[in-house]
Amino acid sequence: MKVKIHTLFQYLLETTSTAPEAIVGFSLSESPRLGAFLDDLDPDLPLDWNNLDFRGLPELRTHVLAQAGLTGICGIEDVLITAGAAEANYLSIMQLVQPGDEIVVETPGWPQAEVLARAIGADIVTVERREEDSWKLSLDAVKTAVTPHTRLIFLSNPNNPTGQVLGKSELEEITRIADKVGAWLLVDEVYAGLEWQGPRAPSIAGLYSKGITTGSVSKALGLQGLRTGWLICSDPDLVMDAVILRENSSEIMNIMGEVIAELALRPDRLLPAIQAARTAGMRNLARMNDWLATQPDLTWVPPQAGLIGLGRLPQGLDSDRFARRLLEAPYRTFVLPGSAYGQPNHIRLGVGGGPDVKLDEGLGRVGQALADWRNGL
Repeated sequence: MKVKIHTLFQYLLETTSTAPEAIVGFSLSESPRLGAFLDDLDPDLPLDWNNLDFRGLPELRTHVLAQAGLTGICGIEDVLITAGAAEANYLSIMQLVQPGDEIVVETPGWPQAEVLARAIGADIVTVERREEDSWKLSLDAVKTAVTPHTRLIFLSNPNNPTGQVLGKSELEEITRIADKVGAWLLVDEVYAGLEWQGPRAPSIAGLYSKGITTGSVSKALGLQGLRTGWLICSDPDLVMDAVILRENSSEIMNIMGEVIAELALRPDRLLPAIQAARTAGMRNLARMNDWLATQPDLTWVPPQAGLIGLGRLPQGLDSDRFARRLLEAPYRTFVLPGSAYGQPNHIRLGVGGGPDVKLDEGLGRVGQALADWRNGL
């Protein structure tokens, strides 16, 4: 099996050293500083594994269930702490999907499942989210895509990158579709908690015996550098398979990541942190919408949740060429081209990152670049 690089990661690799002066499209909340946790860290903490459980600190797994609304529905034995949601997705897909299996994925969507499925030799069936339908996921299209050969359905909720949300009734319908053919249903919930319209959707692990919830502290809490995420599933064999595969990759968790994540997910820290992230996100989202109202050449469907969405470029402007031009003088601004999600006529817009990303300055430079393009410069 050879994993080929995806367009998204390739672009990030190629542009990491460009040192932009502003970022438009930052995908996570402002990151806390280490000093915010120092008073609660034990200086005598052994820098070994947690010495308690290969599945992760029990206290951390308890918090994971609580934040997902799964306390009393799933137990801590159903939770595996992983190196971010990416590893949780990886462990699930690699243990479930074999060559020739069908995997159903959404587009636009988080591309990891498709990358791994291609490497495995699985058959990929795509369900298209359409911009003219406000990027909503068509349940009829999901029903058509799922067959007796479907092994796994992979979704993100809130959707990455459009920010659209599947509610409880929609998730329940998708579980019925999956259950008819015995398919697994993996839902990446990294943006859960940052809903702008309506409540948080229920986690799929609590709705379906073959439902797998993945998440992390990366997005809503801005703690991406901890590389701490989780997998939740009530099927003990699936969780053990993931433990076995992880033993042959990352093996055990980063103890500092576990400890700081446990602190961050304590209710007395989590609730104000989420509220702060929501306040900042809503403020920046309003700024983004106000700015877009002044732009004749750029439109978007505002996200219902999360920190990113897709902005449609004017006809004839290629997203890759435009994004690379923005990295150059005089703009020096980073945006991610929509080709990373199979949408070459779009760019990713985002409202995360705090003051360090200089969002207002970046928006001004993107607007100037669009005006220059319009004027043939």
